[in-house]
Amino acid sequence: MHQLTLANISKALAAKQFSAHELTTHLLARIKQLDPQVNSFITVTEDAALQQAQAADQLRSEGQSSALLGVPLAHKDLFCTQGVRTSCASKMLDNFIAPYNATVIEKLNQAGCVSLGKLNMDEFAMGSSGETSFYGASKNPWDLERVPGGSSSGSAAAVAARLVPAATGSDSGGSIRQPAAFTGLTGIKPTYGRISRWGMTAYASSFDQAGFLAHNAEDCALLLQATAGFDERDSTSAQQPVDDYPAALTQPLQGIRIGLPKEYFDDRLDARIGDAVHTAIEQLKQLGATFVEVSLPSLPHAVATYYVIASAEASTNLARFDGVRFGYRCEAPKDLEDLYLRSRNEAFGEEVKRRIMMGTYALSTGYYDAYYLKAQKIRRLIKNDFTNAFEQVDLILGPTTPNLPWQLGAKANDPVAAYLEDIYTVPANLAGIPGLSMPAGVIDGLPVGVQLQAPYFQEARLLQVAHQFQQHTDWHTRTPAGF
Repeated sequence: MHQLTLANISKALAAKQFSAHELTTHLLARIKQLDPQVNSFITVTEDAALQQAQAADQLRSEGQSSALLGVPLAHKDLFCTQGVRTSCASKMLDNFIAPYNATVIEKLNQAGCVSLGKLNMDEFAMGSSGETSFYGASKNPWDLERVPGGSSSGSAAAVAARLVPAATGSDSGGSIRQPAAFTGLTGIKPTYGRISRWGMTAYASSFDQAGFLAHNAEDCALLLQATAGFDERDSTSAQQPVDDYPAALTQPLQGIRIGLPKEYFDDRLDARIGDAVHTAIEQLKQLGATFVEVSLPSLPHAVATYYVIASAEASTNLARFDGVRFGYRCEAPKDLEDLYLRSRNEAFGEEVKRRIMMGTYALSTGYYDAYYLKAQKIRRLIKNDFTNAFEQVDLILGPTTPNLPWQLGAKANDPVAAYLEDIYTVPANLAGIPGLSMPAGVIDGLPVGVQLQAPYFQEARLLQVAHQFQQHTDWHTRTPAGF
């Protein structure tokens, strides 16, 4: 059962091949047996999951048959989940029990999904490896000595290890697409505002976007269908009609024009990954797509621009964690200033402190114009680059990551090296466009991802191309040894 995709689980439940309760029990047993190896879960909600599964079985027995009814998944631990610890993988929120459900959780609950628990991540989504978590690093099931990517590290590790068929994630600078590439999964970051951010703990508010990691594009389409749409509680939620994502999957690729940015294929890219990307290009050509060279001239500035703006937003968002209203509080503070200083110093990890300091510096008097304002101007140039490129093509294709997943601890003392791994993913967040990573090869036993990017609200086109590619390749079906 654990090898089935989400879509196949849905069909099997409808055909009564097994019950949601049986499937949930099976997956909970796998989590208990195998998760100590990968450290993907922070909280397992066993009792609640079994109750949800029994309720789903009851509804199916009464004739209900929605696509996600009784289908199990798990959630990145920054989505508020009523009555369940929502920690953001930080000591700061280790004792925080969310009093309400995030919109994403609410919609998936309404669709009948069974939640198995909350997943590990980089602390407050700050990281590209999963190593900044207060609860320890998640491991890559393909090689337990390597990172699974981040910040949605637990989501990627749990799905890759077949502990759960799909998981929610968030993507501020590549935090769904990069771990998807590192673990052989399909990961989608929708257009900014396509899925409500209400109840999703903020890291960088103008970048953060909920999305999904699953085995294939079909599963991502089902999850996006259930969660996309306007939410009046989120001021950044888009009032755009929601496409029929599953219906778009079967459309052929004839006539689709795909752009290849020349800036993607330079000496920053591992040549072996470049070869895998070119193999994927040839496959898509056989399916009817045509390719055109395009340019994204501002790409070299994307990483620096992202980290200035995102850190500035983080320094503002994390100011609320002060030891007063909720979260960690230091012991016996001498006065209010001591309470603030020690609570934040003791509860935040090194990477979170680093980004708060960078952001505060960039926003300070005398440096605002030189750093933050200049970064915002470059952000506009990056957006314009995509707008110009999409006048020529329907999609943009390239590598998801410049390198293979690195050894645990290899970049622990060199944060800039880790930041540079985001070179191909952060531009989509700066522009607010949707992106998807799909498996496209295996090198030295490690998966490789290819990234697709589309104009605003064209998620259906991303899913269509990925699905058609997956109908003619088997990279998305590969399983790490031992899982």
